[in-house]
Amino acid sequence: MRINKTKSLLVSSLFMLMACSATSESLGQSKPTVLPPDMVPPPVAALANKQEPTDITLEKIMSDPDWMGRSPSNAFWSPDGNSVLYSRKREGSPVRDLWRVDNLSETNNGELVNLSELHLWDTSERVFDSSKSLVAWVYRKSVFLSDAKGSNVTQLTKGVGNPSNLKFLSSDKLSYQDGSAIYAISIATGMVEKLFSWEFADKPKANKDAPDYIAEEQIKLIEYVAQERQNRAKRFAHEQAILKQNNNVANQPFYFDKTHRLVEVSISPNAAHAILVTTKDVPWRGDNDIMPNYIKENGRIKAESVRRRVADAEPVNHQLWYLDLVSGKRVKLGYETLEGFNEDVLASVKRENAQAKGEEYTVNRLPRDIRLMQDWYWQQSPIQWHNNGQQVAVMLEAWDNKDRWIATLDVENKTLKQQHRLHDEAWISYKFNSFGWFNLSETLYYISEESGYANLYVKSLNGGARPIAAGSFEVDELTLSADDKFIYFQANKKHPGIYEIYRVNTDTAELETLTELNGRTDYQLSPDESRLLLTHSRLAKPDELYVVPVSSESVTQLTNTVSAEFAAFDWVVPSVVPVQSSHTEHPVYSRVYMPKFMEANKKYPAVIFNHGAGYLQNSHLGFSGYFREFMFHSFLVQQGYIVMDMDYRASMGYGRDWRTAIYRQMGKPETEDLVDGVNWLVENAQVDRDRVGTYGGSYGGFMTFMALFTEPDLFQAGAALRPVTDWAHYNHGYTSNILNTPDDDPIAFERSSPIYFAEGLTKPLLINAPMIDDNVFFVDVVRLVQRLIELEKENFETAIYPVEPHGFRQPSSWLDEYRRIYKLFETHVKPVD
Repeated sequence: MRINKTKSLLVSSLFMLMACSATSESLGQSKPTVLPPDMVPPPVAALANKQEPTDITLEKIMSDPDWMGRSPSNAFWSPDGNSVLYSRKREGSPVRDLWRVDNLSETNNGELVNLSELHLWDTSERVFDSSKSLVAWVYRKSVFLSDAKGSNVTQLTKGVGNPSNLKFLSSDKLSYQDGSAIYAISIATGMVEKLFSWEFADKPKANKDAPDYIAEEQIKLIEYVAQERQNRAKRFAHEQAILKQNNNVANQPFYFDKTHRLVEVSISPNAAHAILVTTKDVPWRGDNDIMPNYIKENGRIKAESVRRRVADAEPVNHQLWYLDLVSGKRVKLGYETLEGFNEDVLASVKRENAQAKGEEYTVNRLPRDIRLMQDWYWQQSPIQWHNNGQQVAVMLEAWDNKDRWIATLDVENKTLKQQHRLHDEAWISYKFNSFGWFNLSETLYYISEESGYANLYVKSLNGGARPIAAGSFEVDELTLSADDKFIYFQANKKHPGIYEIYRVNTDTAELETLTELNGRTDYQLSPDESRLLLTHSRLAKPDELYVVPVSSESVTQLTNTVSAEFAAFDWVVPSVVPVQSSHTEHPVYSRVYMPKFMEANKKYPAVIFNHGAGYLQNSHLGFSGYFREFMFHSFLVQQGYIVMDMDYRASMGYGRDWRTAIYRQMGKPETEDLVDGVNWLVENAQVDRDRVGTYGGSYGGFMTFMALFTEPDLFQAGAALRPVTDWAHYNHGYTSNILNTPDDDPIAFERSSPIYFAEGLTKPLLINAPMIDDNVFFVDVVRLVQRLIELEKENFETAIYPVEPHGFRQPSSWLDEYRRIYKLFETHVKPVD
């Protein structure tokens, strides 16, 4: 969407949400384009007879959040579809209870599941057979089986091993993984058999080879020694004959390099094949990767083990093996058939860095390190078997983050066949990688960003790919119908911040809107595919559960868990506005918190909040995961501030180009967006340009540093919480996507890390740092503080939190942190000259 550059159109764009296909207060009933009450922007003109809002205090909003009401989470259908189950925190306790709602026709929170019946109802990690007549699940290391109606539950195992990875086989058996083996339980008889196993060891043989000359001569000269070796050989041959000729004896294991370990294993539904993936067994950390924990029960300091830094990470390569479970043979699968498997995708980056050192770089064509896809959001396996057991697809990614492949196995030739390659000059997203097979045909479906957005495609094995849900929106959370006719999904089709549920006809690509609730909506399709279980929230309304028939717009709210105390507060409902960008044709969507009634000609102080994670969306129209910040922003408005919360470039939900705008330059695009945010506030919200502050945690703390260090006149003060100061010290999985590695691309790290720009600090800075943070290490702050001391900076303060990890747990820590932030703004932002 292109935004007109004129101010008049910019001001009118404040209300652009009106153009969305929204609904009235009555959920699910189509109406003309009208915003729900909690999405309507507040007036900016002065009005008489204004009422004072209910007092909001820091002590209340930073206290244990149980007072808010304890919203439902992790909701799912019972196997028969007659009940809904969900998790809910127990008041005043860290325990989470399982609740069950049987009456799905009216609002009720249901009842607590009795502890003695948890094994019957805690079936969220379940699998159905192909006909959906049987269901199996694991509860506390025990395997259970039932018909789909739940009327005949059978416990198949009780505390034996640690079963996982359940799968119904086409032979009326249920397979599971336990340790280094795959087992199967006969549904008819209950007999358990070992289907196959694996060991990382040398393959056994009757006698070891003589290691040297002395041993060779010993065997040759001493008859007793030679006889013992002959006897061992005969016994070994006898054992091998039994294994080969007696089908009632478990097969011998598959043996792999003893220096490797298992990554993943997956058996075909017909139990004739398996894919097993290995990698070198190396430590996940070094001996010096430690973090001191000063507050322990025994009064001593403990050195906690923590992850490696990206600067120390070593490449990881996964080896795929095809296992023929009938013949007992294994075949190593190579990556040579994948397009770009030996492409030097970082050649230009390495050349730029070499030239900066006065060196030359020569392109290499060595095979790249490739591994199974690591998606941070999915629960599926990167190995997907078709239910006919004859086809398997794997999703792979390059260690350098520039490629993703979907490949199938050519069983006859024992080679991988590329079905799709997604290449990105920046990095492949660690979200939007769902894929799978149709049930009734050998057709793949998958999400790809090749259009610039996460869209949905289908592809037959020997045909081309076809988009079936495509446009300037993000598709996610796929569910294929049993007859392959529909794929259900969540998408932000009508507005980047509104997530609804849709389904698409896989043949015609006809799209059907199933919800019109506005806000943010997640779903689960019922087992019989007739209803949707929704988890829905709005800007000022936390998550609740709803049920809606697929064929109807009649929505029933199930739960009502928000406390009366929370509902009684006069929370400020933010507007979601498109802020004109000076650097891209797309706007920067932002939440803006303003008082209901503003005084004419008055100039207000303002605060801009920077959300964490980088790749996260907070300016959506659902209830924010930053619930404390939502309440804090209402508190700030009550104290006379305007607050903005921007989905700066790098945020989730706006397509590939928005996501990758920070490639090799973290902090620069985001700070440019903050400049545009301040300009918008000055021009549209009566904000005094000289009275604006900023704050944020984690990635938001990093942004606070970059803004204060590189745009010193933009803000009057800033608070950086649990912040990154040097990306070379952060983890590999996140950082290498955006900045490559310090060995390959030191230029990117040095222009993206605040510690290199600390000399730019001229305004008051508050740094709040938890000391047992195993995400962003405390040493990040220690190093920056030392740098600021050496630069003789005087206008910074540091608060430390000895018992806190990255996400604070103690209400007293939350209160202390936000008192300091508020004091910073009251002292350096709010005063009028």
